[in-house]
Amino acid sequence: MSERSDIALGASARVAPGYSIWGAAREALRGSQRNYTEGPIGRAILILAIPMVLEMVMESVFVICDVFFVSRLGPDAVATVGLTESMLAIVYTIAMGLSIGVTATVARRIGEKDADGAARTAVQAIALGLLVSAILGITGAIFAPSLLLLMGASDSVIASGSTFTRVMLGGNASVLLLFLVNAIFRGAGDPQLSMRTLWLANAINIALAPCRIFGVGPFPELGVTGAAIATTTGRSVGVVFGFTQFLRQTGRIRLHRRHLRLDPGLMARLVKLSGTGTFQVLISTASWIALVRILATFGSEALAGYTIAIRIVLFALLPSWGLSNAAATMVGQALGAKKPERAEKAVWMAGLYNLCFLGTVSLLFFFGASPIVALFTQNPAVTEFSRDALRVLALGFALYAYGMVLSQAFNGAGDTWTPTLLNLFAFWALEIPLAYVLAVVFGFGPHGAFIAITTAFSLFAVMAIVMFRRGQWKTKIV
Repeated sequence: MSERSDIALGASARVAPGYSIWGAAREALRGSQRNYTEGPIGRAILILAIPMVLEMVMESVFVICDVFFVSRLGPDAVATVGLTESMLAIVYTIAMGLSIGVTATVARRIGEKDADGAARTAVQAIALGLLVSAILGITGAIFAPSLLLLMGASDSVIASGSTFTRVMLGGNASVLLLFLVNAIFRGAGDPQLSMRTLWLANAINIALAPCRIFGVGPFPELGVTGAAIATTTGRSVGVVFGFTQFLRQTGRIRLHRRHLRLDPGLMARLVKLSGTGTFQVLISTASWIALVRILATFGSEALAGYTIAIRIVLFALLPSWGLSNAAATMVGQALGAKKPERAEKAVWMAGLYNLCFLGTVSLLFFFGASPIVALFTQNPAVTEFSRDALRVLALGFALYAYGMVLSQAFNGAGDTWTPTLLNLFAFWALEIPLAYVLAVVFGFGPHGAFIAITTAFSLFAVMAIVMFRRGQWKTKIV
């Protein structure tokens, strides 16, 4: 019997009564002291993935609520948020890149049963985040009006939105540290703490935003600036809550006074590992910008249709990101425990789970595109573009199910260069040129760009499978 068949049978066994999904969910939400380097792989993946999925769902709810409140203030407020968020993309890129390196290193130390090493890594990651955020924060707070002008903001937007931008950029430490704290929790195998931290941060934000924006109760009316204060306050409280979990000695990362010292060597290793991760995120983000630029040449209806479709897709992918992040943790800890075979089996099993989920979603999107899109727009032209995008993108979900998991598995192993190079080839050497040729040169229009996206993601998955099977990721030293 083949290895893949063994994994498929193992996946089926993990959902038997003794290993029910509901039991795993209860354990995941309650918090588990399970050793993820031993025992049933399928159950471990579910326990890690469930809090990660719920964490991302809460983030999506926060984004929707934030846009809802700010939109009531008019176009200048919305423009201020949009322009500032585009500048914060740099912060998010750095935060995600640092998180990749931190999760991989912490997971490796936990797998090695080196609790002190994991704690030292956590301290160096936080110190690094404070340093980076201080540089970005001071620069952003001082030059906020100039940065808005550089981004093309009108005089009215600069006049009304400069304080918002100052607060958001000046308080970027709340973003960076929240990412890093949660990356530490995920790498350690405490995803329920990561979930609680983000839920607390966003719950405070959602509750505080209307009070600060519209002046509800004892709070003064601050307009769009109130949104920035609410967001920064919520995230800062989340960070403080995360720090308290390190000190309570209840999780896998337990900080003591002896850990509170700078280690330039360890910090340098984190920078080296995370630098590639940052480049990896930047490649992916920049490719989306280039793709939007191509679609923009076909008019606002085409761009709006694509925007609606891609937001539907991204929301549907939330469980997949949870599974992918769970695979990264499993890989890092298994390699730390000198169990590369377990790491490999965990990845294939997570990929199989993701295939089952995304395969179902792809059928739903392909055959139910019309009613799904109708929930977001009634414009006939926009509807047509959205429906076409949703159906074409859904064709690549089966392969992308494995591509997502494998990409994070490489990162979890500390092999950040492989997914970086795959991103560079799939999205810049293939997707962008192919989108231009199909859409513009061959005259397929937006449909050609949608084909290019599916083709690129599918090829990415195939290449990732080939590279993963070579096994070089098993030898990475973190």
